[in-house]
Amino acid sequence: MISKDSIETAYSFLHQKRNVYIHSSLHWQRDDIELAIMEYVGAMSPELYAAIAKDRQDFLRDHRRFQDDITEAVTELEKML
Repeated sequence: MISKDSIETAYSFLHQKRNVYIHSSLHWQRDDIELAIMEYVGAMSPELYAAIAKDRQDFLRDHRRFQDDITEAVTELEKML
């Protein structure tokens, strides 16, 4: 069971980080955001992560796909609200 609170918390955190990430031209800032998100999803409810990752083990953990993944995560969490 995924609590509404955990969905709201994840959505707020990822939405805010995504907005900074997509508008940042600073490589160090984007790297810091990627690291923060990787740490966050590592501590996230496994059920919630599985729901937004759709069985992709590297979801939000692959530098090459990070921007697409974080946008997808925000969209999926928004649908769950």
